[in-house]
Amino acid sequence: MKQFFLASLLGTSIALCTSAMAADVDLKALETAAKAEGAVNSVGMPDDWANWKGTWEDLNKLHGLKHVDTDMSSAQEVAKFAAEKDNASADIGDVGAAFGPIAVAKGVTQPYKPTTWEQIPDWAKDKDGNWALAYTGTIAFIVNKKLLHGSEVPTKWSDLKSGKYKVSIGDVSTAAQASNGVLAAAFANHGDEKNIQPALLMFADIAKQGRLSLANPTISTLEKGEVEVGVVWDFNGLSYKAKMANPDDYVVLIPSDGSVISGYTTLINKYAKHPNAAKLTREFIFSDAGQTNLARGNARPIRAEHLKLPEDVQAKLLPNEQYKNVTPIKDAEAWEKTSKSLPQKWQEEVIINMQ
Repeated sequence: MKQFFLASLLGTSIALCTSAMAADVDLKALETAAKAEGAVNSVGMPDDWANWKGTWEDLNKLHGLKHVDTDMSSAQEVAKFAAEKDNASADIGDVGAAFGPIAVAKGVTQPYKPTTWEQIPDWAKDKDGNWALAYTGTIAFIVNKKLLHGSEVPTKWSDLKSGKYKVSIGDVSTAAQASNGVLAAAFANHGDEKNIQPALLMFADIAKQGRLSLANPTISTLEKGEVEVGVVWDFNGLSYKAKMANPDDYVVLIPSDGSVISGYTTLINKYAKHPNAAKLTREFIFSDAGQTNLARGNARPIRAEHLKLPEDVQAKLLPNEQYKNVTPIKDAEAWEKTSKSLPQKWQEEVIINMQ
């Protein structure tokens, strides 16, 4: 599994597997200090999410780091860092993009810029190195071709307006995937973080036609045939498709008229008991090997355009060209405010129209 990339790591340092180097990082010293600490404890980075298992195995094999994880939500991770302080039980965590700035504001992070820093887009990182997205999520469609009722496979949001199939987006009041799905539709219809009205009008029209499904697009509802066209994160869609009894019945794609891209960032605990091991972990995550590990878990690496992935791993991801019209959230404050008002607007302007 790891032959492709371990050759460039073994024997010297992680520096050998990266093409962009930061002159102010002494990787040899970092590796020595991390090995002396001997362990890295994480939160929100379980083995079965984004193939973190592969990363923990590699860090143990290469640097002797022992590892334990406690799974929890992004909000719980930040709260844990703040509550435990000098009694820290966690060194590093993985949180949704919105929680990076929140953690910085709470003063619970410490910065580290990996040697591939310049290959991380500006929108996806904190200028001081407190956070940086290691992998992204982009709102996509997952389509069960067998349930389209004669309609063509939708490739853009505008196609949803005229199809005969039902559209499942999930609960916008509780699921970040669903609320980001609404924002993606707004972007595609000339809206933005402050103006999601174009998306609400589109979904209201679908509801009036009796085609808005309340089924949450999950692996369970897909297996039961309850989802015809689902609005999901790309990594969820690809993972669901791979687990289906007949994966060829499903298509996962990024809508060509626009979508929203977000992602997940590691946070290094300001109070970490193993700070060097945490920094080395982030260094590895952003290396070619670490990014490949994420891709093996259906997560699109932030450095995807700078990587030469093995063919079997590349096949797990959507082609780079599908991401040409995706938009990162530029006004986080505005989106936070809008997303809080979304559940009520959804109920009053969309659900009310269901037949």
